[in-house]
Amino acid sequence: MSFTFRPALAEDSAAIRALLPRLAAFDIPARRTPEDLWRNDEKALLAWLDGADANGFAHVAVNANKTIVGIIFTRLRKELLSGEPSAHIEALAVADEAEGQGIASQLITIAERVAAERGARTLTLHVFECNKRARRLYERLGYDGELIRFIKDLPSSS
Repeated sequence: MSFTFRPALAEDSAAIRALLPRLAAFDIPARRTPEDLWRNDEKALLAWLDGADANGFAHVAVNANKTIVGIIFTRLRKELLSGEPSAHIEALAVADEAEGQGIASQLITIAERVAAERGARTLTLHVFECNKRARRLYERLGYDGELIRFIKDLPSSS
C-alpha cells in the first residue's frame, strides 16, 4: 500500500485524536492507565492545532483511501541538559492496520528534517523501557538511549 505524508491540518483533529490511544498499544506498566500515555499529548496537539503553540509541528501519513493512518507531533524546545536548540517528539502513533509498513520511520525522518530546518541540533523522545518494538525502531534509526527514569510509589501522607 502506498502512503503520502503531509503537514497536519486543523481539520485532521478528529482523525489524529482517534490515533492517540495507539500510544498505549503495548504492555504498559501496571501503575499506568492507557489514558496516562496520551492525555497530555492530546492537550498539546489540540493547542497546536488551535494555533496556540508556535513551537510545534505535526505531520500525518495518509493511505490511498485518504485515511490518516499515522501522526507525529514534535515541539521545539531546549535540550534538557545542554540547553542547546533541540526538538522533542511528543507523540508518534500509527494505526494498527498500517503497522510494519515503514510509516513511523518516514514520519521520524520528516520530523528530523523539519526540526533541523528550524534550528534544532538534536531530536529527543521518550519511550517506555518495556516498549521493545518502539525501542528497536529508535535504535535502528540511530537514536541513543541516554537516560533511564526510575519511579517509586510513596506511602500516602494522609
